[in-house]
Amino acid sequence: MVLSRILRAGEGKMLKRLRNIAAHINSLEEDVVDLSDDELRGKTEEFKKRYAGGESLDELLPEAFAVAREGAKRVLGQRHFDVQLMGGAALHLGQVAEMRTGEGKTLTGVLPAYLNALSGDGVHVITTNDYLAKRDAEWMGRIHRFLGLTVGVILSEMTPAERREAYLCDITHGTNNEFGFDYLRDNMAWSLDDMVQRGHHFAIVDEVDSILIDEARTPLIISGPADQSSRWYQEFARISPALRKDVHYEVDERKRTVGVTEKGVAYVEDQLGIDNLYEAANTPLVGYLNNALKAKELYKRDKDYIVRTGEVLIVDEFTGRVLAGRRYNEGMHQAIEAKENVEIKAENQTLATITLQNYFRLYEKLAGMTGTAETEAAEFHTTYKLGVVPIPTNRDMIRKDQPDLIYKTEEAKFLAVAEDIAERHEQGQPVLVGTTSVERSEYLSKLLVKAGVPHNVLNAKHHEKEAAIIAGAGHKGAVTVATNMAGRGTDIVLGGNPEHIAEESLRERGLDPTETPEEWRAALPGALEKAEEAVKAEKIEVRAAGGLYVLGTERHESRRIDNQLRGRAGRQGDPGESRFYLSLGDELMRRFNAGMVERVMTVMNVPEDQPIEAKMVTRAIRSAQTQVEQQNFEIRKNVLKYDEVMNKQRKVIYAERKRVLAGEDLSDEIENMVTDVVDAYVTGATAGGYAEDWDHAKLWTALKTLYPVTVTWEELVDRAEADGLDMDHEFLLEAITADALQAYKTREAEIDAKVGEGAMREVERRVMLSVLDRKWREHLYEMDYLKEGIGLRAMAQRDPLIEYQKEGFDMFGAMLDALKEESVGFIFNVPVEPAEPEPATVQLAPQPSALPAVKDPAAEARAAELRERQARAQAAQERAQAERAAAATATEKLPPALRGKGFEGPAPQRLNYSGPAENGGVESHSEAADNGDGSGAGGTRRERRQQARDQAKKGRKGPRR
Repeated sequence: MVLSRILRAGEGKMLKRLRNIAAHINSLEEDVVDLSDDELRGKTEEFKKRYAGGESLDELLPEAFAVAREGAKRVLGQRHFDVQLMGGAALHLGQVAEMRTGEGKTLTGVLPAYLNALSGDGVHVITTNDYLAKRDAEWMGRIHRFLGLTVGVILSEMTPAERREAYLCDITHGTNNEFGFDYLRDNMAWSLDDMVQRGHHFAIVDEVDSILIDEARTPLIISGPADQSSRWYQEFARISPALRKDVHYEVDERKRTVGVTEKGVAYVEDQLGIDNLYEAANTPLVGYLNNALKAKELYKRDKDYIVRTGEVLIVDEFTGRVLAGRRYNEGMHQAIEAKENVEIKAENQTLATITLQNYFRLYEKLAGMTGTAETEAAEFHTTYKLGVVPIPTNRDMIRKDQPDLIYKTEEAKFLAVAEDIAERHEQGQPVLVGTTSVERSEYLSKLLVKAGVPHNVLNAKHHEKEAAIIAGAGHKGAVTVATNMAGRGTDIVLGGNPEHIAEESLRERGLDPTETPEEWRAALPGALEKAEEAVKAEKIEVRAAGGLYVLGTERHESRRIDNQLRGRAGRQGDPGESRFYLSLGDELMRRFNAGMVERVMTVMNVPEDQPIEAKMVTRAIRSAQTQVEQQNFEIRKNVLKYDEVMNKQRKVIYAERKRVLAGEDLSDEIENMVTDVVDAYVTGATAGGYAEDWDHAKLWTALKTLYPVTVTWEELVDRAEADGLDMDHEFLLEAITADALQAYKTREAEIDAKVGEGAMREVERRVMLSVLDRKWREHLYEMDYLKEGIGLRAMAQRDPLIEYQKEGFDMFGAMLDALKEESVGFIFNVPVEPAEPEPATVQLAPQPSALPAVKDPAAEARAAELRERQARAQAAQERAQAERAAAATATEKLPPALRGKGFEGPAPQRLNYSGPAENGGVESHSEAADNGDGSGAGGTRRERRQQARDQAKKGRKGPRR
């Protein structure tokens, strides 16, 4: 409360400043009204030149806003009100503009988008769904295109090339999820040409409370199938039926755990033909065994899961519904698939992730608009450093907000709601009913059908159709039943929406705002006048009937959602009314002590169909909502605190990737890596005792797997004696570092001589990118694993967050060390062949290249290590063959010798995208990787085999005989 008061302290000053800006813009209106269309359009180029010449956007604001307002008047026939100018100025200043529903937020956003696009850095306009993004890009984009700016839109089904083109536009519309996923994909790209975004300059977020508050609990995650074989799942599914409960293993049903006895271990070792199940090399097998036993004893078919069309589907234990798309983690789902003998799908592994909070904090300047933000002002300030400015309404609000009616049972409440709707419908008053779920809206619909009340049911699934219905929800006697999310972004105008009617009539005449803009602009004023005339009489009747009646069937856990619903009525000074019907069975009432109210109603013998109006209950609900909002704020803060650890690491890795992709010279960095890795090797070998105690044979074996060592221990001992020095750590380190750096120079000369000048730099970049991506993926997997169990540290009186920060930091350091070591080893050991007339000449050898005959064990060890490394690389390459067409364009830019296996980037795979849904839940979808022919790679082996068969059929010539 105190923070809210402090944050509101400067509100008056800000509003005064915004009023002065609006007055200044109004004073310039006469100057732009007389300009021709071409002169008005020419102003855009003039502003761009002035900005390039040193004028700031703040100085250009009054003139730019006046030009944009005149453009809107000419293109859409809509002139911005003064309060919209104030809202636009607040957005440009990086604030959240709180503007009531129906005050024209979409039109307001045109002004700051136009002004900030003049800088040439790109403006992102972010909305909650694809329909709104597409609509705004087409509708408001008409003004920007008329003024000479380019406008793009990002939609979920777009290709990377289409996305890149949209991001290059001056103004780009899209949804929060699409912008976030594009950022993550850009940081998985293997060349700058594959990246689609061009920076994060300025974002205007529509429905800012929904996107930055409600959806911020769910992080954006891109995941892909982990590299693993299904063989072990099948092997343990074969063994587990032979293992007997209480003989080979014990089960604790309450804790849902299994424990293998010594007899069980001996049996498994015998079946697998191994000596010790618990030695380090066999550690993963223990997990497979435990999962197989859990699948056998704890996961029952048709209770915990069902098998349908060869797929294991989880059943929700509370609702009994099938949870489509959900899978058990840590290999459990695969173990059940093996048990049921169906296709085993690869386990998903996180490839990239970011929270919405951290994505939006990437922007240099962020602004937002919504009808309801003041309740969350403290969170906007603490998380995003955004102030909230309530913009006054254009006309005074005269809506009547009636007190809540509370019924004893949910059934009685809905009967009363249906009765109230039927009465209002008879009087000709339009009714909008808000429900909290699709089930409730369908239940109410059945009651209305019984009562003979014609109505529309919307549930936020078909945005385009819903927008049309919502546009007509102000007609006389119209009844619209909707979930709280349905039809957002569309105004309910009493008597009907004249703009909607006018545009529909023009489209019927074959006109289109993008294909025939001149004819559209010429015909629009006449069509608008005609539509306004058509709805005029009906509007008077609806106003006389009391305007729009908004009826809420339940309180939402957030006050903002209730206020959004209420705000549908009483727009632009129209009459209106709102009321909420509650029951003691509602979720919010159950959660917060409805029992006390129920006892009072029982004692007073209140009939079920008689409501009570009690200020005490209304106050209790408001208090309950505040508590829930506070809980949700804490959850979001917690998500952010944990992601903050990842965010710092993410920035380091992504910045390094960008440097590599930009083609920077990495030779200095590689030299530092060589020095660091040699230092670590030498320090490890010389940590204890005197020179005589060091295991120099072991050190040399390790060094030889890293680079071709040209000095021997004996040579260094002799050199130390000759120079009169001690054979100590410093002398050894200096000598080996010098030898390694010399080997690096020799390696560079060798590659450049074979392939051509600059080839070594390209090898370094490719190696760095490959190793960096692999290590980062492994690190994400380990961080996920750490996060899952870190909460248990609280039992030991330790703060889980502090523990996560400490261990995450240590793991990141270990990852960087491993990255250096692997990169150095790869650079020295990757075989390089001279360029052939055919491309693909630098490659990881298909077979280990012939190694010179060696006698000493150290060299043999190095040769074995090299063979093993090449074999591993070859196996990885064989798994990674796809996307020929895309890869071909990327590899054209490489020196000829670098076209080949190991350097063409990762193979495409079926990626899974998980992010926040508009209704507050989580939405996931999969995307098949494209092989260049449109066929998806990845998925189950059955799907891949079917694709191969389809391809083979396509390739055959002539009919089958």
